[in-house]
Amino acid sequence: MASTGNNKLTAKNFFNNILSGTATGIIVGLIPNAVISAILKLFGQNLITIQIGHALLMFQCATPLLIGALIAIQFKMIPLDVAIVAASAYVGSGVTKFIPQIVNPITKTQGLFVSAGTGDLINTMITAAIAVGLLLAVGQHFGSVKIVAAPILIGGGSSYIGMLILPYVSKITTWIGDVINSFTNLQPILMCILIACMFAILIISPISTVAIGMAIQLNGLSAGAAAMGVAATTIVLVVHSWHTNKSGVTIAIALGAMKMMMPNLFRHPIILLPTLITAIISAIPVALFHVSGTPASAGFGLVGLVGPLASLDAGKLSINIVMAIIVWIIIPAVVAVVCQFVFEKLFKVYDEKVVFAYLGE
Repeated sequence: MASTGNNKLTAKNFFNNILSGTATGIIVGLIPNAVISAILKLFGQNLITIQIGHALLMFQCATPLLIGALIAIQFKMIPLDVAIVAASAYVGSGVTKFIPQIVNPITKTQGLFVSAGTGDLINTMITAAIAVGLLLAVGQHFGSVKIVAAPILIGGGSSYIGMLILPYVSKITTWIGDVINSFTNLQPILMCILIACMFAILIISPISTVAIGMAIQLNGLSAGAAAMGVAATTIVLVVHSWHTNKSGVTIAIALGAMKMMMPNLFRHPIILLPTLITAIISAIPVALFHVSGTPASAGFGLVGLVGPLASLDAGKLSINIVMAIIVWIIIPAVVAVVCQFVFEKLFKVYDEKVVFAYLGE
């Protein structure tokens, strides 16, 4: 056992702190680009909108850095330790990689560091956990030289370990993607249900649904079902959060911060009951009306209306915009409300004010 302040740190508390810091970091890092980028498209391609878009993308690339810092804050660490964990998490995420094939346009030398996306969330968490563990175990023994020794030994060491394990941890995402892709060999309705359920779970797990959708190139019906699964989870969380959490939390979830409920998933897995039932029923119209999508839309769902717009742009949605609203919003919302009434009010399977209460505060 280790201790932070006056409280003993158990393995359970350690894990929950990692999840809570990660959930909050994802909100801060992803929401600006996810929401504003869709609005910027309305203003066309001009210098100002392009510059704002670039700023938001760079801000999004800093997500692993934010996650590391917020994880350290969960452990009530001092500023030096927060900086070490944040930097280690950033390196371990793989968001910035050295590409030897590219020539640096400034120095004209071979090789260039390139940043893209948000990195591997699982490896971000693992690297941050390693840095936190080392700081808690030996950080206090550095004495007066800690400001020099800790960044070198713990920061550099954790970063290097994160880089070494990144290729192997990333294979987990690839494996999950292969499993999802295999669902396309089944008949349409069952396939849509399976994919929707998988993405409904993944959106509140450390796995990036966007990364999976892009990595395995989900397209057509598969992408539509994946986006619907994300949308179903969003609506279920909003319905159950409305009277339980602060309005800011509910709005954040509605705007795309479903991963902030990761701690709830691990502490109260019963939240999957209404989530999966809503995903199952909402996936049926996807197959019936051939609601299609793209690799980029598969992991977004309702965020920025990416899922609905992609299905309309695909040209295969055999319904008008009114019916699209019914498929994407009305049906999942009705099912979510019915599930809330049946499981909480009627059968008292869970108390939403307990299992859906935001744990990141």
